[in-house]
Amino acid sequence: MKRFFKILKLVVASLLTLYSVFIIYFMLFSPAEKRFNVAAHLQGSFLSQNLFEILKFQDPENDEIYFEQSVAFNKRGEYKKGFELLDQAVDLNPKVHLGYRGYMKLRFLRDFNGALKDFTRLDPLTPNFVDAPWGEDINFLRGESYFGLKDYEKAKAYFEKSIETQGADWVDIQAYVYAGICEYKMNKPAEAIAFYQKALEQSKYTVEAQLGLAKIYLEKQDLKNAEIHADLAQKYYSYKRNDGYNEYLNEVYKEDIELLQKRFK
Repeated sequence: MKRFFKILKLVVASLLTLYSVFIIYFMLFSPAEKRFNVAAHLQGSFLSQNLFEILKFQDPENDEIYFEQSVAFNKRGEYKKGFELLDQAVDLNPKVHLGYRGYMKLRFLRDFNGALKDFTRLDPLTPNFVDAPWGEDINFLRGESYFGLKDYEKAKAYFEKSIETQGADWVDIQAYVYAGICEYKMNKPAEAIAFYQKALEQSKYTVEAQLGLAKIYLEKQDLKNAEIHADLAQKYYSYKRNDGYNEYLNEVYKEDIELLQKRFK
């Protein structure tokens, strides 16, 4: 029996040694692309972060490593570390990463001036090309940045530019909504209504436009149309644009609609 346990211990020790050798070999000597893909797939885990650190040590000029490593930190709200890594990616390859950093500053940090600086710096690096940071039109993102700064005139101009350059079939429907809000903020209700209606021509499910119209019609004492659009905003509430990581600058809440409907009663 003692001999059996000795043999068992040797087998277990041998397996652990082989496993350790395999892990060390994989982390240090396997193809860099394979290790990068594993680290990206296991994003945020202890193994992932250690793989990224080794990859950076072996290839310190590879901007994609810094970028990919930053994603997990920013998703968790650890922006200090996340942006430290993202800034390094930008330093190494500004043309590729400036737009994304501007997007992150806008949507997650609410650093509107910082976002605009990144978008402006990106422009000369990509001449004759309309950038789309993280898949969104740069003019739309500029509009949001100015909207956040409450510069509604400039914000509206960029939303209109986004509508013009993207075209009706491709533009983000929220460009019409934001432009409408800007007009409303500048005390131009007729112009606001026109933009909201253009949004609804694209999709009747645009909750933000339905609510915007309800507010304007209520102020005009047009209670019939106000109630119609408030009810439609409630009916289509589940269709409002939504982001699991943050709220939009024109976010609509169910309470907003309910408070408006109470005014009709």
